[in-house]
Amino acid sequence: MTEPKIALITGAGRGLGEGMARHLAEAGVQVIGTSRAGDQPGFLALDVRRTGTFPGFVADLRTRLAGARIDYLINNAGIGVYAPYPETTIDQFDDLVGVNLKGPYFLTQSLLPLISDGGRILNVTTAVTRGVVPGMSAYAAVKGAIEVLTRYQAKELAARSIRVNAIMGGAVETDFAGGIMRSDYVKDLAAHTITQGRIATVDDITAAVPAILSDSFQWATGSIIDLSGGQSL
Repeated sequence: MTEPKIALITGAGRGLGEGMARHLAEAGVQVIGTSRAGDQPGFLALDVRRTGTFPGFVADLRTRLAGARIDYLINNAGIGVYAPYPETTIDQFDDLVGVNLKGPYFLTQSLLPLISDGGRILNVTTAVTRGVVPGMSAYAAVKGAIEVLTRYQAKELAARSIRVNAIMGGAVETDFAGGIMRSDYVKDLAAHTITQGRIATVDDITAAVPAILSDSFQWATGSIIDLSGGQSL
């Protein structure tokens, strides 16, 4: 009997991370989730901004895996900041870099010994790297760096047949940036920029993840896969 694939998803307790975990589990994938507190059943504690904790996290994960390896790594944990460019603070910018770029950069590096040859890494980016939304300059700049990192990882990990892609989400009803996307006013504004005429549900984006990680996408690497509903086309 074939052993189930194993996925590690950061920030799996809510929003897109929870949706990815749910759809992968339904597809028969064994999911290991992380959250900052690690207080959910089966979750490991991980704050991706605290890079100094990564060796201990890897050791805990190695114990959990008991000799198995990770097939899929999803760098989902992230934060959003909505602030006009003239008012964006250094602390806000540093937080975005720490969580959304430095964290996944060095976490992935730390986890490479536990990722199977032929495995998959999936990063998360955003449609505001393509279409300008005032107030999102710092967030978009950091996510733009993730898109570049995705291509470099794909190139440099190809010798191990590890495929690295990113999914590009758009406006979606989650707790992003303090829950700004739950405002009817903001949802209506965003809907006018989306070809589908509405903002996404979590399932609109996350239902595609099992297919993207499967062998059906085995020839895709270094790709930014657009799941934004046609935002800012």
